[in-house]
Amino acid sequence: MYSKIDHIGIAVEDLKQAIEIYQNKLGMECAGTEEVAEQKVKVAFFPAGESSIELLEPTSPDSPIAKFIDRKGAGVHHIALGVEDVAAAIEKLKSQGVEMIDHQPRSGAHGAQIAFIHPKSTPGVLIELCQRR
Repeated sequence: MYSKIDHIGIAVEDLKQAIEIYQNKLGMECAGTEEVAEQKVKVAFFPAGESSIELLEPTSPDSPIAKFIDRKGAGVHHIALGVEDVAAAIEKLKSQGVEMIDHQPRSGAHGAQIAFIHPKSTPGVLIELCQRR
């Protein structure tokens, strides 16, 4: 069902500063930035082999990323697993008793369809299902 680790999401307080660190200190190349209004975040992607690192900065105090940073500080927020059909993956997981945050796919960065698995079902790790176009 899973094709790869699509990306690792990292919550940051200052996207511009984080981009500079990843570029200038880690030598990674930014593949672009965008705002995902539905998620209330600005994101930057850094390719790393077949996967990416996604930096997420909240654009609103009520953003899930802002709430995460308030509770836990900046750092790893989620792991995204690539899937071919996110709706089918949601249904399969639900049939196996997995608790979902999203019961229907929603829009993510780069036009992806995404859904989150509740950390209660994955020993404390927030997992995103990610279907690319």
